[in-house]
Amino acid sequence: MRSFTNTTGRTSAFPERDTCLRGCSVRSTSGGGAAPRVAHQSSREQLQFISRRARPALQLVAAQGSASSGAAAPQVAAPSTHAPGSERLPASLEAALAPITSAPDAKEALRQVPVPVPVRGGERGAGSSGSCVRLLELGSGLAPLPPAGRTAANRVMGCTAQVWLAAETDGAGRMTFQGWSDAEISRGLVALLVRGLSGCSPQEVTQVSASEVQQRLSRVLGRGVLPPGRANGLANMLESARKRAALAAAAAAGRRLDVFPSLLITADALTPQGAFAEAQARYLAPDPGAVSALVRVCRDKHIGVVAHFYMDPQVQGVLSAAAEQWPHIAISDSLVMADTAVRMAEAGCTTICVLGVDFMSENVRAILDEAGHTGVKVYRLAESDIGCSLAEAAEGESYTRYLQEAADTPNSVHVVYINTSLRTKARAHALVPTITCTSSNVVQTVLAAFAQLGPQAVVWYGPDTYMGANLAQLFADLASGAATDDDVRALHPDHTVDSIRALLPRLRYFTDGTCIVHHIFGGEVTELVAAGYGDAYLAAHFEVPGEMFRLAMQAKRSRGMGVVGSTSNILDFIADKVREALAAPHPERLQFVLGTEAGMITSIVRKVQGLLRQSGRSDVEVEVVFPVAPSAVATPQQLQQPGAAPLTLPTGLALVPGPASGEGCSLEGGCAACPYMKMNTLAALQSVCERVGSPAGEASLERYRPRTYGGETVGGRSLAAAGCVPILHMRNFQRSKGRALGQDLLDDIASRHSTTATTATR
Repeated sequence: MRSFTNTTGRTSAFPERDTCLRGCSVRSTSGGGAAPRVAHQSSREQLQFISRRARPALQLVAAQGSASSGAAAPQVAAPSTHAPGSERLPASLEAALAPITSAPDAKEALRQVPVPVPVRGGERGAGSSGSCVRLLELGSGLAPLPPAGRTAANRVMGCTAQVWLAAETDGAGRMTFQGWSDAEISRGLVALLVRGLSGCSPQEVTQVSASEVQQRLSRVLGRGVLPPGRANGLANMLESARKRAALAAAAAAGRRLDVFPSLLITADALTPQGAFAEAQARYLAPDPGAVSALVRVCRDKHIGVVAHFYMDPQVQGVLSAAAEQWPHIAISDSLVMADTAVRMAEAGCTTICVLGVDFMSENVRAILDEAGHTGVKVYRLAESDIGCSLAEAAEGESYTRYLQEAADTPNSVHVVYINTSLRTKARAHALVPTITCTSSNVVQTVLAAFAQLGPQAVVWYGPDTYMGANLAQLFADLASGAATDDDVRALHPDHTVDSIRALLPRLRYFTDGTCIVHHIFGGEVTELVAAGYGDAYLAAHFEVPGEMFRLAMQAKRSRGMGVVGSTSNILDFIADKVREALAAPHPERLQFVLGTEAGMITSIVRKVQGLLRQSGRSDVEVEVVFPVAPSAVATPQQLQQPGAAPLTLPTGLALVPGPASGEGCSLEGGCAACPYMKMNTLAALQSVCERVGSPAGEASLERYRPRTYGGETVGGRSLAAAGCVPILHMRNFQRSKGRALGQDLLDDIASRHSTTATTATR
């Protein structure tokens, strides 16, 4: 028998499963191989993989967008069209379920259920086909899993109790499951799956519908026996079984499944697996000399530092350690950076250094000016532009045409992503009333607009295509019956399932804007995540392509194992799961797939280790997995060409031949690291800080100042001031705790609607 119980690749019985991803390569977009996915793919194309792999309850109707403006009609959910019998369960599982689901009430189903135990080739176990076994007794009759099998690799995450599930294949390729739980009802559910799935082929197990099993048990057991937490646990047990079956099927077909790089975090140690993870871990214990030098110059010259989560670990490690000695150093998402800079100015900082892309430093400069801190100097870390593919997409002609269509549509409001330039915000607001949003409040912003503007409102979102598509998909899911009115009201109190269904035809989003980092989380990467990490916690930024978004959303809705949102949302989710593990009395190992820029790992490590150290626990571990595009896989054969020396970085880490950007990352695939963010180096920060305060030094920093768009005006205002208006509208929205647009924005929408209507009648 060949065991395939491992979920991490550390001790797998398949040597090929332990091949780690060691580096990143440049993937050509003009040469051979599959072309990367592009923003204007139809939603149906983007869903082809996930429909096969994850069996979602919904499918999208292809959007029919405006070719001239880049606008897309909203996607509308339709019921799944699975072939008849596609939800059929294996005969052995049906036989195990039938007596339970046919019981007259929950009490009998729990305690007085005859459970036959048929297995191909005869019956197995203590019972027989006519034996009467209670559900609890079914668990008590489960053969205990030996201690050697109760490993972290066999643990089922996301269960309210400790659950282990192991699997083997026999000579005929049939599967045998073993399992155990420390709780009686969970043990009964484990026993049900062990009996129902043992003897099945890997293909039969992978096709089992967790929702079908959940629903059939829930109908008779009710919430008393199968509350949401335990129902999620059952779904996670099935997901774990399906993952093991998928690995068995791959092994039988002779396919090699590589594992992603990962970083194992404990209270006092970091254990990287794979060279990319090594690169992340290398700088999490920063050089004390670099920390002291930065603290000294910032304190002496009253310099504040605001940095984005996506900085390199080398930079973040030093910044995080320095922040413990100088309070005016902060790492956050893009919106909080500007707010933090204002607080630093209020505390006496006379200079702010911004580590991010250019629109971030522009926002910091503009918000400081709006707050009255015009004398505070702001510096970027490079003379050349620090670009952003998403922000640049919003400054093109296609976005202007998109906004013009919005301006020509009565009762319209434009929701623009914070990750855009002040020029974009100013010009957009000049055409159509505009409010800024972040990835953490975009859902509430759009819902508030529809609630307050009435049944004729049209909401235009941009420029991030993936976020727009994910937003439409989220609403389509809610409208399809996958949620209750209470679920919808939790998002916004003025909405119901019916109101969500009604707004779908009036939601628009731009179809030609992407972030090159989040772009890599498309079909190829998602397929590997689903195959090898489907039972892990899945974290996806709202900007990732639809495949990864839907995978994480499905994990969230069906199993309580996913999060979709901003970098802050992801960090909070990980911290909450760690706290839950620390509240339990038993050891735990949590695994998170990080579906966003890898630079977030510094904040994750500091948060997780802080919680672990505070608890005094040494038996809780957290593994963070870095999804990497298949084209970035480096094998030993690739690392050395015939007659040539192997290529290495100065640190000794290997990389695939090709133009390296930092650690060998590419713009079209590879590791999830932004090449623009990499322009913010530690040496550049120290150099800028050293030049602050002297006339000659500051003269040399003129090209490091963010753009202020001096001389440009929009609507009679300076461009910078006009670009702040959508941000201030968002400030008002935040003050309402995410429930209502400000009256000044509502008045602007009504006024422009009236003007448009008057013009149209002339």
